[in-house]
Amino acid sequence: MISSNDFKTGQTIIWNNGVWQVMEFLHVKPGKGAAFVRTKLKNMEKGSVVETTFRGGEKIPVANVEKKQMQYLYKTGDSITFMDTSSYEQLEISAEVIGDQVKYLKEQTNVMVLFFNDKIIGIDIPPHVELKVLETPPSHKGDTAAGSNKPATLETGAVIQVPFFVNVDDIVRVDTRNNQYIDRVKG
Repeated sequence: MISSNDFKTGQTIIWNNGVWQVMEFLHVKPGKGAAFVRTKLKNMEKGSVVETTFRGGEKIPVANVEKKQMQYLYKTGDSITFMDTSSYEQLEISAEVIGDQVKYLKEQTNVMVLFFNDKIIGIDIPPHVELKVLETPPSHKGDTAAGSNKPATLETGAVIQVPFFVNVDDIVRVDTRNNQYIDRVKG
């Protein structure tokens, strides 16, 4: 059990019949009334995000999530194959368990696979990945309006908005948490 006062970002808890990860938290002490903790929680199995509040000092069970480093090998249909980097054992996971994060996985990428009670509940991918642009409309002279973007399809199939100066075969850094372009990587 953990007190709501001791929440940390990334902490996993058992709440509302599921395993949840604390994404954000804020301790609030109003002038009148009891203190409380405002949180943003992500369901580790379904990927949904909810905002909720806990009373200050409320006890919540901790979810012991085991992390195992595995390498992404390939995707076939609706299943994704990973290999345990220590035992070389291969494991197939349904694409729906991983959700949208699969669009950032390049073959041979190492990720942390999350297990709860010997059941796979998701993966932990790096917050930033570098991917090659496969397709984007060409830039035209004068396309320099501030804040203007164009769509770009990356080597993994992900589609993001990029500035006009990004071209095909450029390598871009992407924030996997919000699907946003960060910068162009010098090759």
